[in-house]
Amino acid sequence: MPKPNHTEKWSNSPLQVFNKAELQPPPFLFMRAVIQRVSSAQVAIDGQIISQIKQGILVLVGIARTDSPKDVAWLTRKVIAQRIFTDSEDRMNLSIGDIGGEILAVSQFTLIASTRKDTRPSFNDAARPEIAIPLYEKFVHELSEQIGHPIKTGTFGADMKVSLVNDGPITLVIDSQLRE
Repeated sequence: MPKPNHTEKWSNSPLQVFNKAELQPPPFLFMRAVIQRVSSAQVAIDGQIISQIKQGILVLVGIARTDSPKDVAWLTRKVIAQRIFTDSEDRMNLSIGDIGGEILAVSQFTLIASTRKDTRPSFNDAARPEIAIPLYEKFVHELSEQIGHPIKTGTFGADMKVSLVNDGPITLVIDSQLRE
């Protein structure tokens, strides 16, 4: 029986089943949100709580250098529409608007990290502040408009301590390019 040729495989892969070409990232960048259903969440800076919510969602949002207001609009609608809260029959059928829940939005450029090389993540694809700040502010504004009340936030670029009680746990990852 001939030995399989693994020269095209990752030699350090324990399973040696994936071809490197299959693992290449898509040729585009995207705005990404991690949504967590929470019983409570808060952001502290230098030991001081600056924002906190009770029942609702914590949204960590990463903005890539190629993102635009169209990405913000799509992602905002998608976040608001997620039916991740339970109804009277204990089925996930209700959105954040349906339950009158709160939203805490925190900018997190590390969501755009590339881990293709070595073990140190690269953040080169994350938007620079002059692009990211206006898009983040637009995201927060559009969330507020659609939900009908103010959104709590972290502080862009600050060293924040985010704590939460994940309810479920329910955690979703959504990006603006794959549209899923």
